[in-house]
Amino acid sequence: AALQKLRGTSDLSAELEEMLAEQAAVKGQRAKNPWELFRNRALRWQLVSIVVLSSAMQLCGNDSMYFYAAYVFQEAGIPQDKIPYVVIGTGSCELITSVTCNMIIDYAGRRPLLLGGYIFMAGWAIVFMVALSQQTQISWMPYLSMACIFAYILSFGIGPAGVTGVLPTEVFDQMSRPAAYMICGSLLWFNLFLVGTAFPFIVKSLAHFCYIPFLVVCVCTALYVWFFLPETKGKSFLEISEEFRKRNFKTKMRAGFYKGPEEIKTTTL
Repeated sequence: AALQKLRGTSDLSAELEEMLAEQAAVKGQRAKNPWELFRNRALRWQLVSIVVLSSAMQLCGNDSMYFYAAYVFQEAGIPQDKIPYVVIGTGSCELITSVTCNMIIDYAGRRPLLLGGYIFMAGWAIVFMVALSQQTQISWMPYLSMACIFAYILSFGIGPAGVTGVLPTEVFDQMSRPAAYMICGSLLWFNLFLVGTAFPFIVKSLAHFCYIPFLVVCVCTALYVWFFLPETKGKSFLEISEEFRKRNFKTKMRAGFYKGPEEIKTTTL
């Protein structure tokens, strides 16, 4: 009844079947703690994926973009008393695009949104650094810098911000999800602290080219998504789990020791 009210339809047979199949797959298991995820070979690539993507959420420099916002808007000629409202507007753009991402995620897919988001962010980071370096020489450069700030934040909101949070639900089973979310949350706050502490020193050292470290993070994350992250759109948990299982036990499969999910489940237990 609760699902019917939530989905707005009475035909829930496929979803219920998937839930029951997942319940049967973890029958007899107990909830795992974070340390057990690190030691469980069957969850190796799932864990690597959420560690990479959760870290990239903060290390991509999206929050640091707000550091430059007031300066760029001032150079673009926006009155000083209006700048705080414009900065709030950039945050509102991120919120709107994050909500939009959750509305289109089932149509566009997870990988395209993540891949597109980080690729566009890398491109805008390059343009932003060039615009900052020419800010005093060319009159219209502050407007290009301002456009880059909005474009960078919008690219982050439509991709990484909306997709990263749902991935642990799709790649971990019911017994591992709480620990996975605990790891994700810890990484988000730790990396936010790291970026907030290090960014002033990065600016002091690299000046207008301070976004080079963030550019590297965006490119590396895009490469990881392209080569290692499977698409989860339209797949059941067991199908997604089987894709990761093949990667987790790739060496054993090549050596002829892989004998299917039941053996791995028994070994894990």
